[in-house]
Amino acid sequence: MLNLFPVPSPLQSRSRAYDVKVRLDWGEPALTIVDVRDRAEYNTSHIRGAIPMPQSELIERALHTLETNRDVYIYGDTDEETAAAAAELRKAGFNKVSEIRGGLAAWKAFGYPVESVFAHSI
Repeated sequence: MLNLFPVPSPLQSRSRAYDVKVRLDWGEPALTIVDVRDRAEYNTSHIRGAIPMPQSELIERALHTLETNRDVYIYGDTDEETAAAAAELRKAGFNKVSEIRGGLAAWKAFGYPVESVFAHSI
C-alpha cells in the first residue's frame, strides 16, 4: 500500500524546516516550537504556533512552561544563536531539543506558514 503522507522521522539534534513541517502536518501534538529571537522580531514574523522565549529569558521561562521530556524545536536569528540556546536548554535538563537549521529564513523559503503580532495604538 502506498503511503501518500511522509512519516515523521524521530527527533534529531538538528532538523530541517521540512522535518518540523512533516511532524506538524502529521498532527503530532507532542512538540513545541520555541523562537529565541528578541520580542520585536517575533512580533514581526514567526513560525506559526511558535512561542516566544527570548534568549535572555529562555531557561527561566522554559522551566516554568515546558516539560523536560517534551520534543522542543528551537530557532533564532542564526544557526549559532540557535545552537547556543539549544545547549542552554540541554544543560537545564531538556533532553529532547532540536535546532531548526536556517531558522525562520529556511521556514519561509519553503513557503511554510508564518504569523505576526501587530500592536495597535489607541
